[in-house]
Amino acid sequence: MIIKFAGTLFLLSALFGPLQAIAKDTTTDTAGQYVDDATITTKVKAAFAEDKLVKGRDISVRTDHGVVDLTGKVDSKAESDRATNLATKVKAVSAVHNNLTVNTR
Repeated sequence: MIIKFAGTLFLLSALFGPLQAIAKDTTTDTAGQYVDDATITTKVKAAFAEDKLVKGRDISVRTDHGVVDLTGKVDSKAESDRATNLATKVKAVSAVHNNLTVNTR
């Protein structure tokens, strides 16, 4: 009886053990990572504000682990492309996801 129970327990731990590893929270950022992402966001917004083509007023910038997400509306495809280019040039940016939409008037 004890051997059967131990075998069942072993089988259950083998089946459900990997789920415990998957369930661990890996989304917790360190304070340093948060500061780095906030710095990147600030630098991208500053680059937009200084650029003549990218007005930046309708562009939302979010950074997570060096990946910049751009959302909002712009006046032209050229402005959208320029925003991506400016964000890409900021130090520590690993990727830029351009989700900007072009206004159709």
